[in-house]
Order: sequence, then C-alpha cells, then structure tokens
Amino acid sequence: MPMMFGYGNEWWALLVVPVFLWIPLGPLVMAGLGVRCALRPGRWPRLCSVLLPLLPVTVSAVLVSLPLDSWSRPGHTRDVLHYALVYIGALTVLPWLLGHGITRLTRTLRARRHRAVAVPAEAPDNPRAVPYGAPRTAPRTPRPAAAAPGRR
Repeated sequence: MPMMFGYGNEWWALLVVPVFLWIPLGPLVMAGLGVRCALRPGRWPRLCSVLLPLLPVTVSAVLVSLPLDSWSRPGHTRDVLHYALVYIGALTVLPWLLGHGITRLTRTLRARRHRAVAVPAEAPDNPRAVPYGAPRTAPRTPRPAAAAPGRR
C-alpha cells in the first residue's frame, strides 16, 4: 500500500484537502452560487448551494469538535465559536448572502428604472398616475394656436 503523509492508513487525510481549498476558493464559489440562486430561483440552485460546501464544512467541523475530551480544555468553546464565525459565517454564508442580495437589488433597480422609462404615466413615483379602475382616457388639453405663416 502506498504511503501518504508517512503512514499507509491515513487515507482520511484526503478529506482535509477540500477544507484547505475552501479557504481561498470558498467565498468565490459561494458568491457565484448566490448569484445563480438569485437569477434562477428554484430547488436545484438552492440544493447545489447547500450540497457543494457540505464536504469541506462538515470535515472541518468534525476536526474542530473531535476529540471529545478536548471540550473540557479551557478556551475550546471559544475556539469552536470562532471557527463557526469565520469558517462557516465569513467564508461560506456571508459571500452567498452578498451575491444573492446584490443580484436581487440590481435586478429590482433595473426593473424599476425600466418600468419608469417604458410607461411614465404609470410609474409608481408619478403623482398623476391613473388609479386602478379609473378610465384610461386623459383629459383633453387645448392645443396652442398655430402661428400664422411668416410670423413668430
């Protein structure tokens, strides 16, 4: 059997590789998944957003919480809390929320701007907008008198 890290039975160390790769690449992946979920809502993008970080986050959580006798050591609870804040919160959840939120905000602002330009009489910010159920005919305004030819 080939030896890895000096021992022949340390195959579980391969599970740690995604944990270390998640530190630089995880925020980028999660931000992209947040954008994908915002652009294409549905079950599969959300499921992918949960399943993709599952391996690195679960393996790192197991490494932080085991061995169980380390919980009696002073400061271990603080270490686990810091792990949860940084690794789970800052590297995994926050980039997803930022990607999702910025994409939704951008789409909302673009739609609002497009709606205001496309139909100015029905824009929500227009005080002269026709109320719902009112007739859509506008009151007639008299046209200005045409100037005689040659005069201004």
